[in-house]
Amino acid sequence: MASKDRIQRLKDETRCNILEASLNIVKEDGWQALSMRKIADKIEYTAPIIYEYFANKDAILNELTRMGYIKLARLMTEARDLYEQPEQQLEAMWISYWNFAFAEKELYQVMYGVEVNCCALQGSCPDLAAPSDMLWDKIAEILPADKRSDENVDMKYYTFWSVVHGLISINMTRQLTNHDLSRQVLKDALTGIIASLKN
Repeated sequence: MASKDRIQRLKDETRCNILEASLNIVKEDGWQALSMRKIADKIEYTAPIIYEYFANKDAILNELTRMGYIKLARLMTEARDLYEQPEQQLEAMWISYWNFAFAEKELYQVMYGVEVNCCALQGSCPDLAAPSDMLWDKIAEILPADKRSDENVDMKYYTFWSVVHGLISINMTRQLTNHDLSRQVLKDALTGIIASLKN
């Protein structure tokens, strides 16, 4: 039994090493540089060993995407739990989303297709829905009962997301380099949209 546990632990470590090497390659050289051969070279394994863990590069992208959504949901939960008022919780979650995008730029890029194709996980992995579900639920909580239809909540969610993701994308593609200005635009937009929820 102990040897089985050790073998499984080594497999888990190798899998983590492959994912970590993949992210490091992307951080150094961009998404276009990522290949199974380059990953193998980075961790000093042969390419066939990489294929024992991941069928192809898309499988690695899918796993990185899944990991990104899990981390984002955890960070948003931590930010939400710092506040008691729903409006403050909602703002904190969106700011956490913003911070994640720049702290984990490469993960955000693959999760949302910024300068790289989105992975094919859409809709097939429950982890992908966690961050948007948290935001959707909080918007629904804030909206007055007579305006709490799915259609209204969707509209408000996409209003928030369009602004936040749009600003992130602009910054990541280097079309707007003043990060302080972007944060102020973000803060003003969140304040305005949150105020509109009650009207």
